[in-house]
Amino acid sequence: MARALVLAGHGSHLDPASSRPVHEHALRLRARGTFDEVRCAFWKEEPPLSRILEACDADDVTIVPVFISNGYFTRTVLPREMGLTGPISHMSGKLVRYTEPVGSHPALAEVIVERALEAGAGPATGVAVLGHGTPRNPESERNVFFQAGLVAKMGHFAAVAAVFLEQEPNMRDVFQRLDTREIVMVPLFVAEGWHVGVSIPMDMAIGAGELRRDDRTLRFAAPVGTHPLLAGVINDLASAAAAWR
Repeated sequence: MARALVLAGHGSHLDPASSRPVHEHALRLRARGTFDEVRCAFWKEEPPLSRILEACDADDVTIVPVFISNGYFTRTVLPREMGLTGPISHMSGKLVRYTEPVGSHPALAEVIVERALEAGAGPATGVAVLGHGTPRNPESERNVFFQAGLVAKMGHFAAVAAVFLEQEPNMRDVFQRLDTREIVMVPLFVAEGWHVGVSIPMDMAIGAGELRRDDRTLRFAAPVGTHPLLAGVINDLASAAAAWR
């Protein structure tokens, strides 16, 4: 039985960088050779979610949402657009598995640690795991707190806290949330799009990746979703789903 892996992303009509990490992870996964096909599909770009299953030649398809939160997009938009009936769907002779989003996988905590280390974090550093969040959906925050808790348990840093762009605890209060002299903020975002590249640095007055306040320093790391290790997280989710029937 031929097997296909579909990476389902958000995409953007305005910013091509939004989908670039998903395509790059697909290239890495194709190189592994685990699946006969590795395809990408997007809500806001081509190829569309609504037509990706008919494009797959394989009759065994696993879909991994390349999203951080398990909220409106992963529970409503993606299943609706792809015609899914649950974690397992039988459609036009295909067995289709639909996994949890990448933000739910424990291995993502290791990617957060790598991004913090790349930005210069050490044992005395406080790490802020930055999520998008929204007061409209309590599920949006769950994976951010989950990943921050896992990073804290790993013990690499002096302190770890979750902060958010659009809800409390807000990123603007990061110096109150963490009392270390040095803080590294790691964006728990899939791509370096508008928020990571423009709005967050502007709102936080981060210039050249760094903000100084009195004798304290905040550094801004690269987003988690662009790290090559995320391909392994996607592969782990797909491999775990292989036993579903």
